[in-house]
Amino acid sequence: MKQLLFQEFENVSAKQWKQKIQADLKGADYNEKLVTKTLHGIDIKPFYSSEDISESLSIPNPAHWNICEKIYITSEASAVNKAQEKIQKGTESLWFILASEEIDFVEILKSIPVEVQVYLQCEFLNSEFILKLDTEISKTNRKVYLRNDIIGNLARSGNWFDNLKSDHSELKKIIQKSSGFASVLSIDLGLYQNAGANIPQQLAYSLAQVSEYLHHFEGLDSEKKASFKIQFYVSVGSDYFFEISKIRALRWLFATIAPEFGFHKDCHIVAEPTKRTKTLYDFNVNLLRTTTESMSAILGGADSICNMPYDAIYHKNNEFGDRIARNQLLVMRHESYFGKVGNVAEGTYYIETITRQIAEKALQIFKDIEKGGGFLKELKEGIIQKKIRESAKEEQNKFDSGELILIGTNKFENPEDRMKDDLELFPFLKQNPRKTLLQPVLERRLSEAMEQKRLEKETSAENSQN
Repeated sequence: MKQLLFQEFENVSAKQWKQKIQADLKGADYNEKLVTKTLHGIDIKPFYSSEDISESLSIPNPAHWNICEKIYITSEASAVNKAQEKIQKGTESLWFILASEEIDFVEILKSIPVEVQVYLQCEFLNSEFILKLDTEISKTNRKVYLRNDIIGNLARSGNWFDNLKSDHSELKKIIQKSSGFASVLSIDLGLYQNAGANIPQQLAYSLAQVSEYLHHFEGLDSEKKASFKIQFYVSVGSDYFFEISKIRALRWLFATIAPEFGFHKDCHIVAEPTKRTKTLYDFNVNLLRTTTESMSAILGGADSICNMPYDAIYHKNNEFGDRIARNQLLVMRHESYFGKVGNVAEGTYYIETITRQIAEKALQIFKDIEKGGGFLKELKEGIIQKKIRESAKEEQNKFDSGELILIGTNKFENPEDRMKDDLELFPFLKQNPRKTLLQPVLERRLSEAMEQKRLEKETSAENSQN
């Protein structure tokens, strides 16, 4: 017989808890002392209870999350060797970045076991190339996801691949004629997160992009719509519970909006740690940041997690950094048992509550964008960029004042730390003057200005000694 525990204790309502807390505060203001205001426009209460949620959101989670790694393709042989090595060491999915149409990607695919999921990111738009590849993929049971986001490319670079009409025409050919890819359309939330957008903004802008695409392809037949699947690429920040809620809210919102257009409600989510919180000095702390960010991605319900090497912002790709990043995920799966239980966030009062609040705020921003003429119109007018800059400035001010802390950079920094001679990559925002159709959305890390000053001091100290 099942024994019920704690029956001798009376239920305590949220009102009673709050009264007890206020008594213990001895006259201090409850909201001022215990309610935390966030950059996302959502206040965090000191406690949550069943009274905060009327019903569970029942957001579907993948039964299994994949460990993913990136490979930038310079040649077929090099890509094959890297892929096989990574798979042998525990990687379950591969994210290939293809810069040239001259590379024979089919040959690379042939060397990879069919059970390994593949993500292909092309730095060009060519429907003929993609459809030839689709024909080869159709002959197998392999899952290949094409990272293809023409609007995201416009937001990032300020230009279309060619022009508006041509880009949409190429995308339409790929969508209508492809059948081998698991998905041929993606949305990049990571751009907005790394540029400083708050969480409701990230979700709203991604939904507004979805709306642009789905409106454009409303003419697809019902069979194509039913099988059509969108991918989301998410950058995960350091706000642990909010990031869990962000991914959950994304699934919930997409499942709400897509059926309105006649499209399938399921989506595929790939997550990676943000660049925004990574630091040049005391770089080993980046290991802790990527660990908690990857944990948020797993608990939020991402399909694949692509961890970032601790030295990615200043070192070229290297075996040691890749191995540590991969092992972080392997430890989480096999030693921390993150691979044993799915959807652990469901029913938790705090996460369920902020998931709803994030979704509601994102939905309101999305509706405002739609009323304003849609995402492309507001992007061309600079409204999206302005909103992101405002959010980024608010976050930057908190970092500069010390309210938002990055250990080793604006707190507990090591004055003896030297980085000038270790830089293989330029770790700061690059701005190349060129003609663009619109102002691009610019990614920038929080610690850049502070790090530049420290590097200047290093140089000055060296010059004074010579």
